[in-house]
Amino acid sequence: MKVHIQMDVSALSHAPRDWHAVNWRQVERNVKGMQIRIAKATREGKWRKVKALQRLLTRTLSAKLLAVRRVTENQGKRTAGVDGELWESPETKWSAVNRMKPRGYSPSALRRVYIPKANGKKRPLGIPTMLDRAMQAMFLLALEPVSESTSDLNSYGFRNNRSTADAMSQLFVSLSSKASAQWILEADIAGCFDNINHDWLIENVPMERSILRKWLKSGLIDRGQFQETETGTPQGGIISPTLANVTLNGLESGLTDYLGKKLGVTKAHRLKVNVVRYADDFVITGISKEILENEVTPWIVDFLAVRGLTLSDEKTHIVCIDQGFDFLGWNFRKYQGKLLIKPSKKNAQAFYRKVKEIISKHKTIKQEELIYLLNPILRGWAQYHSPVVAKATYSRMEHLIFKALWRWSKRRHPNKSTEWVKEKYFHSVDDRNWVFAVPVVNEVGETTLTELYQLSGTVIKRHKKIKGAYNPFDPKWEMYGEQLRQERMLENMRHRKQFIRMYIDQKGLCAACNCKMTKATGWHDHHIEYRVHGGSDALGNRVLLHPNCHTQVHSKGLKVVKPAS
Repeated sequence: MKVHIQMDVSALSHAPRDWHAVNWRQVERNVKGMQIRIAKATREGKWRKVKALQRLLTRTLSAKLLAVRRVTENQGKRTAGVDGELWESPETKWSAVNRMKPRGYSPSALRRVYIPKANGKKRPLGIPTMLDRAMQAMFLLALEPVSESTSDLNSYGFRNNRSTADAMSQLFVSLSSKASAQWILEADIAGCFDNINHDWLIENVPMERSILRKWLKSGLIDRGQFQETETGTPQGGIISPTLANVTLNGLESGLTDYLGKKLGVTKAHRLKVNVVRYADDFVITGISKEILENEVTPWIVDFLAVRGLTLSDEKTHIVCIDQGFDFLGWNFRKYQGKLLIKPSKKNAQAFYRKVKEIISKHKTIKQEELIYLLNPILRGWAQYHSPVVAKATYSRMEHLIFKALWRWSKRRHPNKSTEWVKEKYFHSVDDRNWVFAVPVVNEVGETTLTELYQLSGTVIKRHKKIKGAYNPFDPKWEMYGEQLRQERMLENMRHRKQFIRMYIDQKGLCAACNCKMTKATGWHDHHIEYRVHGGSDALGNRVLLHPNCHTQVHSKGLKVVKPAS
């Protein structure tokens, strides 16, 4: 089937004149069509065509517009680089689009910041300027189709529609049966992002080398001092995770080819060597400890050495499945031959410390405000572990959090009785007692309880793993991708019933631009008749919009109608 690309909006007579005049549906079509062509050329091994199409895409207005929209709507939009510049107004966004020219482009140094890690250490991040972020986002549009088309089947980090839960599900497939491999190499690369060899990246990453070289050699400013960057791709850049994935692509397929050539395909298959990778963390299964020590590990060491990387001696181990191992916040272990996946002790302890710290730091705020602070953290942690055996961990965490909240409540009223404190801060909800909740009067004058999220009430549901061969830039996977995205997005919505109904009524499309809504794009709940003008909260007065479309509707006074279901 031939794929035709729409003419870029920059070549049209009705090209946009400002940020709010952009036809985002057409922009997305332009970019997606070119990405499909790049992916097709990659699968066919036509690398000269890949290079030409990538160059063409990164010179289009559509790619520039999408790149600017991404960096001005993501979580880092309020974090400036060394120049202190932010793009908050439509005028600055439109001006930025006109500044994005590869010819003569020279990136600024990164701003070094440090964020705390779970083990008490600090993780260094390199924050690019807004312009450099947008340029990275634009070139990423051209790199991703190649990266996705050449990635290992069981690589799950920083890829479209893939998650830690997919990696966990693949390990369950590899380890759960009686005949499965019994030994696991749990590996960790020492400072992966900071140590990747620049020469290897420039030689092997399929993108414009001159641009990549400038990013890698831009340097960074740490505590006012300029430092040159000789190795690595600093964490914090939009394109850095994909560069790391490109670096480690071939870990799975290369190891399989090596064992097949050395031992024969049939014998290699019997060794049950399976690789599951998430970013720079990976585990490899094997039928024996000797195979992992004598065959697999030496090959991995050589594979990484070419890229300037080494295994961490501290975090790399070979263990038996009966002993168990931790991976991505879960513990994998067989109990009398049955594989159970549970939240790891380390992950649970880090979660409790975070919750306890919030409670300790907010001794004087209102109970309702404390609940609003804690609920997103409780809900997020519980939903992360919802595909595994987590009920016992939920109950244990609930008990510990209850004790911390009880101390918080008693401290506020040292002269009051235990019964008085209980009646003020804890209530009965259905068949549950001692629920940390506060009565709140809603808009219609009714009193309702705002309660702390119940960890043990989280439904345990097995995760549906993505197919390893799925490629978001291959048209034959389009229907599968649509179904997968819709299932996952609807499962994660808080107000599930209302949002599901609106999402289905709108066929998964934004009511303003008619483009797809995904977890990546985000969505806003928009009232057709504004509430300040008397509009109700009824579903007939609400639609789902992209965040950017929502801004346009309000800024330009546009009228949105309820789509016909």
